Amino acid sequence: MRKIIFLKFNFFIIATSYFLCIVSCAQSVSYSYIGEGWSKNSVNTVKFRKNAITTHSGFQFVAYYDQDSFLVLGKRNAGTSVWNIVRTQYQGNTEDAHNAISLALDGDGYLHVSWDHHNTKLRYAKSKFPLSLELGEELSMTGLQEDQVTYPEFYNLPDGNMLFLYRSGESGRGNLVINSYDVITKTWTQIQSNLIDGENRRSAYWQAAIDDKGVIHLSWVWRETWDVETNHDLCYARSLDGGKTWEKSTSEVYNLPITLASAECAWKIPSNSNLINQTAITTDKTGHPYIVSYWNVEEIPQYQIVFLKDNIWEKVNTGFRTASFVLGGGGTKSIPISRPDILIKDDLVAVIFREASRGNKVSLAYSQNLQSKTPWKVIDLIEASVGQWEPNYDINLWNRKKRLHVFIQNVTQVDGEGLADRISSPIKTLEINNLKKFIKRKNK
Repeated sequence: MRKIIFLKFNFFIIATSYFLCIVSCAQSVSYSYIGEGWSKNSVNTVKFRKNAITTHSGFQFVAYYDQDSFLVLGKRNAGTSVWNIVRTQYQGNTEDAHNAISLALDGDGYLHVSWDHHNTKLRYAKSKFPLSLELGEELSMTGLQEDQVTYPEFYNLPDGNMLFLYRSGESGRGNLVINSYDVITKTWTQIQSNLIDGENRRSAYWQAAIDDKGVIHLSWVWRETWDVETNHDLCYARSLDGGKTWEKSTSEVYNLPITLASAECAWKIPSNSNLINQTAITTDKTGHPYIVSYWNVEEIPQYQIVFLKDNIWEKVNTGFRTASFVLGGGGTKSIPISRPDILIKDDLVAVIFREASRGNKVSLAYSQNLQSKTPWKVIDLIEASVGQWEPNYDINLWNRKKRLHVFIQNVTQVDGEGLADRISSPIKTLEINNLKKFIKRKNK
């Protein structure tokens, strides 16, 4: 009788522990359904969106195209799962995956949105009221170089002002323009008409980040033609004064515009290396830049991190990939891996990505010591496929609270600018409030 009672007691303990583990693990990851979005290509999930999702004054905002190509905005109170969704009066050409939506909120809480660009006229609007989803009429920013806009990106400055970066001109012959928004006067000013000059022979594909002190960090690769295989070299510049003047990591001041000859090369990478463009850059808590991209290591494209340590550029190869592929051609590519994003928290460096050989899940590769030769570990954040999705997370929320909220949608990208024959798919946020604890649980 005692054995039976003892066995029942043990079974109760095991079952209870198992149940608590399920609850605990479930609580470490959650999802919030937002709405149904266009999914015939990857226009809602391309890497160069700044931002797909962002947090301001306790509210989280999101933007996407619905199945009818309308620009949709959403807002919720932080910590709740109920979204207020508004279909705006604006549409975009969703058949071209370049035509992504970027949004940000200025220091006064006005929502700024830009959408529908691929060598086309600027499309830009702002909300009528602070924290509102009601957009006003389409506006010009400065009236300068607004006829051939591509890759619009908003960036928040610590003082409440904002920057707007975009390419003026075509692939292989484009220049980087920067506009600055003054939250007091509520006006835009062009502060750089041609920060990085392709000299009518090449163009720069950049990524940017702003650290806690307001320093702007900019990295880019050069492309010689429209063909992605001509990408080469990883370069760097920074600005300490809101984008007016620029310098190298050595503090040597650039004579503007920056050209191929004058650019600081953080890492030399030849053409035909499967080097991808427009990935991600971030900084650690001391303001040191970390750039992530992928290019070949012994014929296999690997995610690699280039970072500045003791005034010297170093590189770490994550080295976990085993399958090869070849980049080439123009348009939006269908690639077996996504462009990466990067997160840093204390000693943890993590890369968010998607890979076909892992089932096209949202995955995370991480290291807790970049100087160690210990192999990188890889875990999946979700079990379902997201198709040809690329990562985009709430940068403001991560920077302020280290909570990871990722914009996710299952999309299909046909190579070139093809369209898949499919209906809309759900748009959600994937939410991890303590990434280190989540990683620890996954490794048990």
